[in-house]
Amino acid sequence: MNEQFKLDNQLCFRLYTASRLITQEYHPLLSQFGLTYPQYLVLLVLWEKDAQPVNDVAKRLVLETNTVTPLLKRMEAEGLVTRCKGLKDARQMIVSLTVKGKRLQDKLAAVPSAVGNAVICQSVTPQTVPVLYRMLDDIIEKLKAAGE
Repeated sequence: MNEQFKLDNQLCFRLYTASRLITQEYHPLLSQFGLTYPQYLVLLVLWEKDAQPVNDVAKRLVLETNTVTPLLKRMEAEGLVTRCKGLKDARQMIVSLTVKGKRLQDKLAAVPSAVGNAVICQSVTPQTVPVLYRMLDDIIEKLKAAGE
């Protein structure tokens, strides 16, 4: 067999597996609050800066607007966010946190460290995490630029 076609030689498979397993770590932490991982990501974006256009939220999550919109509609139905037309541009939909969405930040305060601790291992230590972030950011930026 050609070495390039071995599963163990595929960077994409390692990244996919790590992503899937990390997402699984989030599940029990988020489900007790009725949240999914994608909803948590939206909350993170809005906790950084509230009242953003849907397009900006989608861009920050590196997703298409048509992927984010149904997610935001579900979050609105659950009372976590509101969506309204922009004041300057009525074509623009602005998404904002509700009081319930804002309060979740305190309730979920332990989640980042819990997941962070779950990935600490021999090669990923608190000291090497910033290096890992830089490497992943480089990969992400290169792939984003190639897709433009």
